[in-house]
Amino acid sequence: MKPTVVSADVLFEEHRTTLKWQWVAGLGASERRFDEVAVREARSGADLVGYLNYIHPYRVQVLGEREIRYLTSENEEDNRRRIARIVTLEPPVLVVADAQVVPEALMAMCERAHIPMFASPDAAAFVIDVLRAYLSRHFADRSTMHGVFMDILGMGVMITGESGLGKSELGLELISRGHGLVADDAVDLYRINQASIEGRCPELLQNLLEVRGIGLLDIKAIFGETAVRRKMRLQLIVHLVRKQTLERDYERMPSEPLHQDVLGVPVRKAVIQVVAGRNIAVLVEAAVRNTILQLRGIDTYQEFVARHRAAMHRGD
Repeated sequence: MKPTVVSADVLFEEHRTTLKWQWVAGLGASERRFDEVAVREARSGADLVGYLNYIHPYRVQVLGEREIRYLTSENEEDNRRRIARIVTLEPPVLVVADAQVVPEALMAMCERAHIPMFASPDAAAFVIDVLRAYLSRHFADRSTMHGVFMDILGMGVMITGESGLGKSELGLELISRGHGLVADDAVDLYRINQASIEGRCPELLQNLLEVRGIGLLDIKAIFGETAVRRKMRLQLIVHLVRKQTLERDYERMPSEPLHQDVLGVPVRKAVIQVVAGRNIAVLVEAAVRNTILQLRGIDTYQEFVARHRAAMHRGD
């Protein structure tokens, strides 16, 4: 589900320091918001901001040096007609960048049409990059998943499984082995583009890990700054199961990598059986290393199959 509310005043305050902009017109339209239909139809929040373009209405329009020149290069009547056409785009916000002087006619049009207009000294390309990143996060499809989300060998790994299998204890052991905690118990997931899922920790749970019998642990206070992460891209799900579940629901040696659908994106998945005496932390690290090899195009199973066929062909 996509959130559909971000007003002009929120956008302005969020980037007042970053973009050093000023609110120069349309101050009375501070509650103006993005069109809900445009938000639903956008592939991502990045589609909601761009240079002045008459083909894409309902998005933040950024006017740099070239756009201002276009709006002021002809006679007064033609310039007024070009500026008036901007109203038909129904932009939630106009941004004049590149330290350009805002044309009086443009400012007056924004006042009449109740369109907020900001002026920034920064380059138009930088303004677009900042706003696209912000809107991509804000309007991303999102959900919450139960598990322990970690940075293991630079890969975002979600540890899931049945209750009582020791996911948090496993997370604690992995932290003690030098890996980083993103979130425990509840993980907020955002689809930041068509092929990427980003996981973050809810503010209430930041730096905390719950271990049965001990209680809440402040991982940052115990292990230091390097033991926690603010966010990671989800690249692997490690699912812990009991022996009966593994035998009933999964192949012992799958011929193709397993995947799990998360917000419409297939995420690689490894299934590990939990029994007494197994070093699950080592197995998780091995699963991560094997996934890294697969992402590099090295498939151990397929290499074994090819070796086996070659041996059969030789008659061994």
